[in-house]
Amino acid sequence: MSGVETAAPLAGGDRELLLNGIRDVPDHPKPGVVFKDITPLLADPRAFSVLTDALAAAVTRHGATAVAGLEARGFILAAPAALRAGVGFVPVRKAGKLPGETVGESYELEYGTAEVELHADATGPGDRVLVIDDVLATGGTAEASVRLIRRTGAEVVGVTVLLELGFLGGRERLLETLDGTPLESLITV
Repeated sequence: MSGVETAAPLAGGDRELLLNGIRDVPDHPKPGVVFKDITPLLADPRAFSVLTDALAAAVTRHGATAVAGLEARGFILAAPAALRAGVGFVPVRKAGKLPGETVGESYELEYGTAEVELHADATGPGDRVLVIDDVLATGGTAEASVRLIRRTGAEVVGVTVLLELGFLGGRERLLETLDGTPLESLITV
């Protein structure tokens, strides 16, 4: 698979079902930003099940042995997908949130830096990890997560997101880091 994939397969009206469950919230968390709220989708058992099936299919399609979910909404999507696919779930959290020994990766924000961490023993050589998140915006968190997982010796077999905000350029940033590893979006706007 190439690193330029744009969409994971969705059957029939599933794209519309998922898209209808995403609500725009203007001026959140600050003026001028339109927040993509997935809570209506999560509240709809049919839509949430369709989403979980699509993500679990990605786990299987990529031969993943583990799923990494990115804090915080990525946890909500990745954990049931991992369970449905019969593989383990690994949380990638903001720095300082995990107990015990962790490894971290810093990344640049528009103003300043941030850091993500995972448990030092969460992934390692022989693991094939699919990264799942809700939204791909500028790509910084996903990029740092991919670098972090690779530093543990694990192979990142892909990144799959529910929604890609194409106008923010995150795909281009992330594809450079992925270097041929597949990037899939169920929906791109």
